[in-house]
Amino acid sequence: MSLSPINEAMRRTCNVLRHEASMQVIEYEKRFSHLRNFYDKLLSNLVKMSFNFNEVYKTAEEFFGDTAVRFAGIDGTMYSRPLFDMVVFFGGAYAATGTVSFQENDKPAVSYDERLGRNAAGISSVIPIYVNEVPDVDQAFFDVSQPGEVNLAKPLTEESIINNATVANRIMTLAEYYLAYRFAVDSDSNIHIIIMDRSLSVERASLLYDTSKRALWDVKCNLIGYQVDDEPIDANDLNIGRQLVSNVALGLPPPRADYLRHAIIDLLKRQGALTERQILSGLGIADEKRAERVKRSLSALLKKGILVEKNEFYILKPKYVNTWERLKKAVTKICERLFASNTPESTSLMKIMKHGREYWLTTIDMAFLTLFTLQMLVEECWKRRILLIGVTKDTAARDFKRQLIPIMHNEGLLEAKISREELDEIPNTDRMILQSASILNMEKITPPWSLIEYDSAFRTMMLDKKGRRGYVSGAIRNKIGMERLFLKTYIQLSQAKTDPMLRSNVLLVDRLVYPEYDYRPDTVVEFWNELSDETKEPVEAVLFINKDVPNRLQDLVMAILVAMTPSNIPEAFGHNTPLFIADKIAKWNYSQFKRIVDTTAEWILNNHKLRRFVFYMSTFRERRATIEAARREQI
Repeated sequence: MSLSPINEAMRRTCNVLRHEASMQVIEYEKRFSHLRNFYDKLLSNLVKMSFNFNEVYKTAEEFFGDTAVRFAGIDGTMYSRPLFDMVVFFGGAYAATGTVSFQENDKPAVSYDERLGRNAAGISSVIPIYVNEVPDVDQAFFDVSQPGEVNLAKPLTEESIINNATVANRIMTLAEYYLAYRFAVDSDSNIHIIIMDRSLSVERASLLYDTSKRALWDVKCNLIGYQVDDEPIDANDLNIGRQLVSNVALGLPPPRADYLRHAIIDLLKRQGALTERQILSGLGIADEKRAERVKRSLSALLKKGILVEKNEFYILKPKYVNTWERLKKAVTKICERLFASNTPESTSLMKIMKHGREYWLTTIDMAFLTLFTLQMLVEECWKRRILLIGVTKDTAARDFKRQLIPIMHNEGLLEAKISREELDEIPNTDRMILQSASILNMEKITPPWSLIEYDSAFRTMMLDKKGRRGYVSGAIRNKIGMERLFLKTYIQLSQAKTDPMLRSNVLLVDRLVYPEYDYRPDTVVEFWNELSDETKEPVEAVLFINKDVPNRLQDLVMAILVAMTPSNIPEAFGHNTPLFIADKIAKWNYSQFKRIVDTTAEWILNNHKLRRFVFYMSTFRERRATIEAARREQI
């Protein structure tokens, strides 16, 4: 093959791009054409368009205990840049707050606090780390096969380290959830609605994955050995805390699969010493194979030292009775130092002391802290009746198309029949399916509307591999996520007054499950999941089968989000005003911090005392950029 001149290569690139883009457009046009009858055939029974504000008023009064409640919308920002031989990581979270007043025959009225802007509530932290230390802190560079070593398969140039580091993102994510938690426990702020710019269910699943590599814990998790109340945190504490979502009314954690050991621990913590027979009764297990799994779990917990056995009674070891309380104290202590320390520290804010030495909090530690903070937030929301909502603007989720519809069809829960071939012909993502169906059926679908709510666990389910009715399999290695924790849906809030075809983007919304409203006989569907040893375990998921099943909290959430939809901000068309304001506050803080870092770099460069050292400290790219900038400067 002969080498082509640059202009020929550019011409070829343009032709290939134009051809490929045209093919993609044609492909999507074909997929859109199949959506014209999709509403009548399927969506007409799954889309809710009417919301009774009088009923919403009653629900708000019952749920919150008041008809005027405080809210907070939370968003975050992050920034990182090299500064000579260091990388500076910044992450923060900021809130827009106000009051929602519910009205009997109209949508709620929303007012925003006047102190928003520079005085808005927010937390942040800045962490400088030497470039050579980043691979020891960031799990993006860890090698699971050699836990004690940096992954040498990845290039460790300064540029690759800076570009691939996730530290700033970890700080920002932890800041968002910790700020939400502080609002939840602060009686002075009296917040009863928390809206986050995140998918709560997806975030929890991601954090569980990030903390799942047990081989890395002993060498890369510095929370192990960290003392709280003169008791060091150990691997058992972390293992217990990862799935510690306890709600008796919802039956959480469920006594199945990977959650069985956690269900046993939770039962013993609540009821004290129990025999094996009493444990089986407490978990509602009578099946012989499931009982055998309980025996194996008890044996494993004894071996790990989490349980002790006395006279055929199983008891939770005293240390682990207080695991959750100690983990919460650890989160609070570390986060307060990381985000709220006002005094100059002699060591980095992202370091902790244990065994008389300083240790970096690695990104695995940060993932654990974020997961625990999310679960602390969930616990407080259940306790204090706080409505926890996640709103995601852009999503590529496909579980409505790939999991929910096929499972409902297989169970006979849909009025219409739809084949796998028909599903394959429509657009790939749920957002595009619903957004396109809305435009193509604009006389029938009028915003604001919402899809039915369904259990977030459906995103980890798939049709049973044997095709049996009443059975489901886990999407990956037959594992199914925790059910009855979060409900998800898709919504569209706005359309233009002058052009009904101009509609806002479809948003993904998930929220916390509340047992008094969501966990009912008419909203629960039960499946069986068959494990590799032929044990059959029940999976009880929450599903509002069609638009006619009463869903008071969904109506409440929709009324709140409709009232918070801006009508006079073009760039926030159909979005959420508190999140939009929080985003603006976050961007302002980002710009201020960036200016501080850039100014600091300039000060160091121009300090005659440091000039000789700066030449050796700066990278080739920094040196070149400085010289080129000086050359471009007009005199």
